[in-house]
Amino acid sequence: MIKPPPPCLVVGCGYVGARLARRLFASRKVTTLVRTADSATSLEDLGLEVRRLDLDTLDTASAPLARVSGGATVVYLVPPPDTGTSDTRLARFLTALGNGRPRVLVYMSTTGVYGDTGGAIVDEDAPLGAGSDRGRRRIDAERTAIAWCATLGVRCVILRAPGIYGPHRLPLARLRRGEPALREEDASPGNRIHVDDLVTACLAALHGKARGAFNVTDGAHASTTAYLRTTAELAGLPPPRLLSRFEAQAQISPGMLAFLGEARRVDNRRMRQVLGVELAYPDVAAGIAASLAEMGMTPR
Repeated sequence: MIKPPPPCLVVGCGYVGARLARRLFASRKVTTLVRTADSATSLEDLGLEVRRLDLDTLDTASAPLARVSGGATVVYLVPPPDTGTSDTRLARFLTALGNGRPRVLVYMSTTGVYGDTGGAIVDEDAPLGAGSDRGRRRIDAERTAIAWCATLGVRCVILRAPGIYGPHRLPLARLRRGEPALREEDASPGNRIHVDDLVTACLAALHGKARGAFNVTDGAHASTTAYLRTTAELAGLPPPRLLSRFEAQAQISPGMLAFLGEARRVDNRRMRQVLGVELAYPDVAAGIAASLAEMGMTPR
C-alpha cells in the first residue's frame, strides 16, 4: 500500500498561498492559517480547512498549533511586520508550535536580502547585505527559521523569491494610468518569478530532501522597463513614457526610484539542479501571455 503524503500547514494564504493550497489539496489534507475573515471565506469555499490567527496578537501559550503541525509539512508565507529589524511574527508562530515538530519548514524569503550588488550576479553563497530595514527583517527571519529547525532537527528550506507576477498580478492599472518608466539604458536588471513556478518550487521543497537556501527566479533578469513594455504590448495597452534618471527624480516617487535603483542578477542554477524545478515560464513574455489568458484576456 502506498503511504499517503503527510498533511500540510500553509501559514498565510494570500496570492501565492491560495494557489499552493489548491495544488496540495488534490493529494493531501491541507490546513490554512489566515488573518482576515475574507481570506477565510474564500478558502473555505474551495473546501479547505481554515483557521484564523493574527500573528501580531497571537497568545503563544494557548494557540492550538502543536496538533496540526506535528508530523506535517509547513510552508510559512507571512511577511514580517512593517517596522523594526526583526520578524516578531515568525518568532511568535514558532513559539506557538510548542511540542509540534513538523517534518519540514519551508520559509518564503526574498532576494532583497542580497541588497544592491551593482548588477553583479548573486547566488545563494553571496553575503547577505540588505540596505533597508525591510531586507533586514527578512534576514532576521531566515536566521530565526534556521536556528529553530537546527534545534529540533527539522529540515529547513529557504526560498528567496523576487517580484512575483501572474494572473491578476500584472501592472495593467499602472499602464492604464500612464505612469512613466526609466528608459532602458537607465534601467537596472530585474528578477521575477511567475506564481505557478513559485508554487512548483514550494512543492519541490516539500517533497524532496533538499535543505538550505534557494533562489527562486526565472533567471531572465528583465528590467522593470522591459517588463512593463512587454505587458503593454501583449495586453494591447500604450507603452509607458520613458524618462531619463534625471527626469525621473521629479516624476517618480523616491521609494519607487530607490527600488528601481537596486541592481542585481539573481542566479537560479541551484533551484534547477538541486530542487529539480523545471520552469514553465523562463521568460516574462510567456508568463505574461499565460496570465492574461487565465484572466480571460486574449494576448496580442
